[in-house]
Amino acid sequence: MKRHRFEPARLIAGLTALTLGTGYGLDALGLWQAPGLWLFLALPAGLLLSGVTAATWAAIRRHRTPHTDDTPPLTHP
Repeated sequence: MKRHRFEPARLIAGLTALTLGTGYGLDALGLWQAPGLWLFLALPAGLLLSGVTAATWAAIRRHRTPHTDDTPPLTHP
């Protein structure tokens, strides 16, 4: 299996979607009385957190990876 780089923003977005889906599903089944306002506000909060995480992660990766512009130019023999 091909390895993928770790992306925490996708993890947060996925956990937000999974939590919201579970909450609405349990409410629809009558197993849990979901507070509607909390579930409604959880989506923008999770997406905002995911966006901040993506921006932070990109800034960290940009400063940690070596620059490839320092390679010498190719010469012809």
